[in-house]
Amino acid sequence: MSHALPAPAASEQAPLAGPMLWVAALMLAAANFIAVLNMTIANVAVPNIAGALGAATSQGTWVITSYAVGEAITVPLTGWLAARFGAVRVFVGSMILFGAFSIVCGLSTSLGVLVVARVFQGLCGGPLMPLSQTLLLRIFPKSKAAAAIGLWSMTTLVAPVVGPILGGWLCDEYSWSWVFLINAPIAIGFGLYAWSLLKRYQAIGQRSPIDLVGLGLLIVWVAALQLVLDEGKNLDWFASTQIVVLAVVAAIGFAVFLVWELHEPHPIVDLRVFRHRGFTVAVLTISLAFAAFFGVSVLTPLWLQSFMGYTATDAGFATAWTGVTAFFLAPLVASSKRDPRQLVFAGVVWMGLVTLWRTFANTDMGFWDVAVPLMVMGLAMPFFFIPSTTLALASVTEREMDSAAGLMNFLRTLSGAFATSLVTTVWSNRITYNHAELVGLADRDHGVTAQLVAQGTPPDTANQIVDYLLTSQSVMLSTNQVMTSIGVLFLFAALIIWFAPRPTRSVEPGAGGH
Repeated sequence: MSHALPAPAASEQAPLAGPMLWVAALMLAAANFIAVLNMTIANVAVPNIAGALGAATSQGTWVITSYAVGEAITVPLTGWLAARFGAVRVFVGSMILFGAFSIVCGLSTSLGVLVVARVFQGLCGGPLMPLSQTLLLRIFPKSKAAAAIGLWSMTTLVAPVVGPILGGWLCDEYSWSWVFLINAPIAIGFGLYAWSLLKRYQAIGQRSPIDLVGLGLLIVWVAALQLVLDEGKNLDWFASTQIVVLAVVAAIGFAVFLVWELHEPHPIVDLRVFRHRGFTVAVLTISLAFAAFFGVSVLTPLWLQSFMGYTATDAGFATAWTGVTAFFLAPLVASSKRDPRQLVFAGVVWMGLVTLWRTFANTDMGFWDVAVPLMVMGLAMPFFFIPSTTLALASVTEREMDSAAGLMNFLRTLSGAFATSLVTTVWSNRITYNHAELVGLADRDHGVTAQLVAQGTPPDTANQIVDYLLTSQSVMLSTNQVMTSIGVLFLFAALIIWFAPRPTRSVEPGAGGH
């Protein structure tokens, strides 16, 4: 016997249908797209921003760091915010405020104002990723739930690739301000319309106490860790007292945060979702494989622009092929009924093998020699991302889905930041090491230099030519060596997924249990 409730839960609402379903899906996908896009769109604009605002380029990197810190704080808070205020209300508010702070960023006349605005933009962008994911699952009928995850997953994969291309084009053709202003009409327009379309899914918020201690600890350790990852390379890592202090603060803050949250009756972050083995294993696989993917995504354009003579736009077009092929294969994977563990294993192994294929790269490669392996890798991306997300969310209860999605996105974001710092540091160190080794092996008797001089080349120019050849080969060796390590990490991540139990339910609106 059913009883009427004052505010029906999302699971009891009839799903949207027809054009309105896809309009809502477009809005939710766009929200996730702009949140992820803003992680990378400003990267290529840093020199322009620093020059326009009278700051050093090293200071300009705070434009990136500040957004990452703000986002890293609110992503794991999403479950608590959604429970207290309602998922739809938090989503709509975040969208509109994201657009408003984007305008403030674009109109900033000093670096200080821009950095503060970017922090608030990141705070608003954090909930957009997990809430766009869980709301898609709520509005889509059971038969289309996999398609919803596929749509969301593709925006997550394509946005980081589009970011540098779009950012570079806007800076070249217009000005750095448009890197931020372009968000405003999408975020504010869709945000205002989303409330009228999605308010039927708004549940009554739970008036649980605010865990101020947990919130404070979260802000402290996440901000400290993010600063370690972002500034470590610039400050020579643990040779810097500042990095050591920040690392100690992050470690102690994290340990105290874990203990507090596990014993707090109303935690700000529900860590109890890790009691589900399927969720824990899926998130571990996602974190490791995404770190490897992000390492490839960071290293490839860096190598192409720094040592292969590619412009930012050309490098972006070469790497964009990963997203193009992934996008077209996603619907097929989303509709698959196979065991998600098999799909994840196949996809991640495929990505590992393609990365190992790329370890045979050389300095004579043309555009398509670089693009084709990335195109082939893109075919594997949906097999990894879609079923791993499905497996993770299918392993928790319906009530825990907002918290689970927030934690999953937080750890994925953190693994990407860690991979960026680690890959760039190792790559740089290997270049130096390889150069020293090659100097001792090549032209040991200075025969090449002497031959160039004999042909009329000035001695200084001859030395520069030899050094350039050694440097280009050192870079190529370093790139291949790092790619080898990343390929092995992919293969290791693929094996971990088998520790997850076979899912006993699909992700669907109103699903409960695990």
